[in-house]
Amino acid sequence: MAIKIRRYLFLILISIIFSLKTNAQETDKKLPLSEILKTLESQFNIQFNYAEDAILKTEIAPPPKQLSLNKTLQYLENLTNFEYILTNDDVVLVISKTNDLELQKLSEVMVSGYIVKGINKLSNGTFDIDISDFDILPGLIDTDVLQAVQAFPGIQSINETVSNINIRGGTHDQNLILWDDIKMYQSGHFFGLISMFNPQITQRVSLTKNGSGTEFTDGVSGTIAMQTDNEITREFKGNLGVNFIDANGFADLPISEKSSLQVAARKSISDLTETPTYNNYFERISQNTEVENNTMNIANSDKQFDFYDASLRWIYNINDKERLRVNFITVANELMFNENTNETSRASSLKQNSIAGAIHYSKIWNNKWQTIFEGYETDYKLRSLNANILDNQRFLQENKVSETSIKFKVNYAINDRLQLLNGYHFVETEVTNLDDVDNPLFRLLVSEVVRTHGVFSQVSYKSNDRNTRLISGLRYNYISKFKKHILEPRLSFSHKFLQYFSFEALGEFKHQNVSQVINFQNDFLGIEKRRWQLSNDSNIPVIKSKQASMGVSYNKSGWLFSAEAYYKKVKGITTQSQGFQNQYEFAKTDGEYKVKGVDVIIRKQLNNFNSWLSYSYMDNSYTFNFLSENSFPSNFDIAHAITFGTNYTSEKLKISAGLNWHSGRPKTSPVVDNEINGDAINYNATNSEQLNDYLRIDISALYDFKLTKTTKANLGLSVWNLLDKKNTINSFYRLNDGVVNEVRQRSLGITPNIIFRVNF
Repeated sequence: MAIKIRRYLFLILISIIFSLKTNAQETDKKLPLSEILKTLESQFNIQFNYAEDAILKTEIAPPPKQLSLNKTLQYLENLTNFEYILTNDDVVLVISKTNDLELQKLSEVMVSGYIVKGINKLSNGTFDIDISDFDILPGLIDTDVLQAVQAFPGIQSINETVSNINIRGGTHDQNLILWDDIKMYQSGHFFGLISMFNPQITQRVSLTKNGSGTEFTDGVSGTIAMQTDNEITREFKGNLGVNFIDANGFADLPISEKSSLQVAARKSISDLTETPTYNNYFERISQNTEVENNTMNIANSDKQFDFYDASLRWIYNINDKERLRVNFITVANELMFNENTNETSRASSLKQNSIAGAIHYSKIWNNKWQTIFEGYETDYKLRSLNANILDNQRFLQENKVSETSIKFKVNYAINDRLQLLNGYHFVETEVTNLDDVDNPLFRLLVSEVVRTHGVFSQVSYKSNDRNTRLISGLRYNYISKFKKHILEPRLSFSHKFLQYFSFEALGEFKHQNVSQVINFQNDFLGIEKRRWQLSNDSNIPVIKSKQASMGVSYNKSGWLFSAEAYYKKVKGITTQSQGFQNQYEFAKTDGEYKVKGVDVIIRKQLNNFNSWLSYSYMDNSYTFNFLSENSFPSNFDIAHAITFGTNYTSEKLKISAGLNWHSGRPKTSPVVDNEINGDAINYNATNSEQLNDYLRIDISALYDFKLTKTTKANLGLSVWNLLDKKNTINSFYRLNDGVVNEVRQRSLGITPNIIFRVNF
């Protein structure tokens, strides 16, 4: 009997050992992470949201099948360099653990695929656009960052340009635009028709409409912050592309195990060929300017336009605790043409340039403390040379901005739920304006400098169940030139309830010292007539804003419904900064605008299809101190705006179509049958009328395929304004020889674009 028992025990032991050995063999066999995620999608009926390039080289042993979903995600997190965050709509976000703050990251994704895949809403109220994981938007085949942000409700461009983005009724100069923490004073090529930020090197974009962090200053209407990739590449990656506007290239170069370099460049192809897209763009920017129309005795010829941009980012991991990043960007636009008579020909030109560099150093002292140093220098220059043949005159205009910034931050993780941020920020901004005429001799050169010191503190909290998050802080600013003290509280609060619902409350006070003004509509050849101007704390005040918003969202089974109401008040604006072309065109006074509105979005995801509908309502009005009218609608008062879009995405093909509609912008017309009063136009009440409604339909498609086993390519087609709708985007009046004439500016007509890109 004892012998039989020993035999049974021996057999059981052998079986257990064999089973463990077999299980170990199965477990130890490593597979690509992409294959494992596809298997888990079928097993748990979920969807993983990730960038393919980021997980390409990751291989691990598959998790045991008996594990629950939460334990499976924990298993993956322990064996890879990624976090796995399960959202309410059964989507798991795969996010790299490598970032500048290896301390506890308290802001997480609240809604994934907010509009399309790659656009997520974070718990701190900002929107995150992951370019590497981005699907496709109507009319866009290259991810133009500043065009993409206009897909959000509450954000429009009143004249279809990326150099005039209006966030909740504000002007473009009220937007803080950052590229790797560098403030940029220029935003577009073709003087605003396309973004100057190369999407090949731009990895992520953060959009904040309200509730900014205390480390940020400027941008009383909103913040658009772009970031390059913060991970060191282990192998060479690159691409070359060409479209109907430019040729471009990108390279991600490993230097060592601790360092890598990214470089990107674009150059217009107009000196090689003029495409239909180029011709449409040129016609659009020169519309109703001296480039298009000169006096009867002068003919313009040899019109040329050129642009380029180049950028680089170098990362060096000094050790496990210290990291260094260096950035550089240079951008240029140049327009040239000749003014001719029968006897003489003289050249006129317009140049716009930006150059900037930055250094970013961070050190983690332990699991609680981290310090960060950021410094940048950014320079902008706009230069116009206008040759007036009839008057034998040369008119030179220049507008320059030079800014230096130094920021020091300290992060302290009190525990895994509470984090503290403190810091100091110094900014010196110099603005120079030049007007130089040779006949008669006249020269006016004005250069001004403003220095600002800022101290900020902010606390971030998340509850144990991750349902409640609070970020609250205060920024103190001292403007030494004006001996001015400014306190700015900031707030971001979010709470998830009833499993699928979320509530959000945001608020902020902000200020800025620099704005764009228009002295005369024909400045800088009428193409880019806005020039940067520093506040003087008198007739050009420091701009201050107050903003509050509350919203609720519902997110389940691919459905998203989100609605947010807001109120914003901005004081210290000037009539010169608002682009008046009516009775207040030459008025010089300051005032404020108040805007209240609602932003709504509905989105549905179903398999490979995604559709969204957004609506914005806005009531935006001015109050100026010394104008005859006490209050009237803002020049940027777009009362109603609707965007509808849909896209289809498969492994190789992406297709998208969409509609943009909004009510017409305000307009001021002369009094009928009494258009002239003395030697001036007799206007009706300011902005008492509206232009016709705006309507545009766009489509785009992108197809991925393999050229070789190791080389991928994509071919894309987009059509902007598919129906060739003749939208009027501006209307104003001029008095010529006792007759009042209406001048209308049209939107961009039907404009195709094709792109071909090779990735290697």
